[in-house]
Amino acid sequence: MFKKITFLFLISVVMIACTSSEENDPMLTDTFDRGAMLTNIADNIIIPAFDDFSAKLAVLKTDGEVFTGAPNQTNLETVRISWFEAYKSWQHVEMYHISKAEELNYKFHMNIFPLTVSDVESSVASGSYDLNNPNFHDAQGFPALDYLLYGVADTDAAILDAYISDANAAGYKKYMNDVVTQMTSLTQQVTADWASYKSEFVTKTSNTATSGVNKLANDFVFYYEKGLRANKFGIPSGVFSTDALPRNVEAFFKKENSKELAMEALNGVIDFFEGKSKNENTGNAIGFKQYLIALNRQDLATKISDQFVIAKAQVNSLDANFYRQIGADNTQMRRAYDELQKVVVLVKVDMLQAFSVSVDYIDADGD
Repeated sequence: MFKKITFLFLISVVMIACTSSEENDPMLTDTFDRGAMLTNIADNIIIPAFDDFSAKLAVLKTDGEVFTGAPNQTNLETVRISWFEAYKSWQHVEMYHISKAEELNYKFHMNIFPLTVSDVESSVASGSYDLNNPNFHDAQGFPALDYLLYGVADTDAAILDAYISDANAAGYKKYMNDVVTQMTSLTQQVTADWASYKSEFVTKTSNTATSGVNKLANDFVFYYEKGLRANKFGIPSGVFSTDALPRNVEAFFKKENSKELAMEALNGVIDFFEGKSKNENTGNAIGFKQYLIALNRQDLATKISDQFVIAKAQVNSLDANFYRQIGADNTQMRRAYDELQKVVVLVKVDMLQAFSVSVDYIDADGD
């Protein structure tokens, strides 16, 4: 009799445990329309962002060719403007390291900083280089153009002289055009791929490592944690090193642009989380925030949005020139990092757990 009662008790415990587990498993009660969310993200966020970037990159290519064909102050100013406009637009597409972008290692050709100036100069001098070689990831893209437009000399007159009468003038012109051509070619491939990949992307709604939601969630978190928080704030301010590394700020040769680029990137991740369309007239937003709310995690959705507001305010309070900010008062730069870091915990741990999504990358920066 005792054995029978014990057996029945154990069965009851198992049944209760299973029921409790099922009730706490969001994937078993998840009725949110992932397909609708992915469609909104593809149609109204990702594809329009790439279209905008492609258009601005085309202007940069034209202006670059005009400048190298006739180096003068007017053409220099024009190409600098189109470089910065394209650079700002890039901040809204870098996180989407999916499909063709992942295959091409797209982002590594576009914005690896700090720039290795010696590689650029040796390439200009020799005329021998391969931009497809991984060793040249830190000698091309927007950082290389930053150097070529602002850093080859101390004054505009001397910069123009580098493109007119310097012994390496032809090399500078060729390198600039080759870098922009590489950026344009890769972008055309990625943009074209989204036209065909979208139909596959929006149907990958299951909870697998290769599904649209899982890959997108990981790309979002990875970019926010590494591309934005660490690269733009943590590394230059010395969070991961003994001393601050102000030379590692983005757009080092035009330092006054560093904050604006960071704000573009932060606005991009916030808009993505909120499901905000590039075209605000396309209807209701459907993004990760709405997904959390549908999973009865309004509390978490609100915490993330509120912390984004706090982090954005701190970043906005910084000097436009991050290099100068670090030298004058690095504690404020560190404070911005700390406020951004609070979002990492919320999205990387709490949000991914709510979505039943596992982190698919190795975290090795000790944070």
